[in-house]
Amino acid sequence: MSTNAIINIVIGILLVWFVYTRLAGIKGLRSLTSVQFQDELKLNLNRVLIDVREPSEVKQGYIAGAKNIPLSQMKQRLGEIPIDKSVFLYCRSGMRSKQGARILHKHGFRDLAHLQGGIMSWRGKITK
Repeated sequence: MSTNAIINIVIGILLVWFVYTRLAGIKGLRSLTSVQFQDELKLNLNRVLIDVREPSEVKQGYIAGAKNIPLSQMKQRLGEIPIDKSVFLYCRSGMRSKQGARILHKHGFRDLAHLQGGIMSWRGKITK
């Protein structure tokens, strides 16, 4: 087998792995619609709501009561998130909140939910 063929196979495997890790589900993560997310926020008083967007994005509007911990800072700020509470995450479209949930799950958080479709799908009130 030629060197080019081996390189192409390795690149293909890495590409498949990358796509899989970005799209694969996270054990224990609940993906909630806007209505489900809103209902659970009202019912669950033992929870924390985290906006994983960057501060410049949050200025455009956020869900009331959310704490801004950008995905880029999440590993450094884990101590700000109570491990004994339900953690509700959201971002712009739902991708970064899933990545944030993956980080939290690796650090022992188990009661995780995210807003499917992110704040773009949110039908509730937005605070500015």
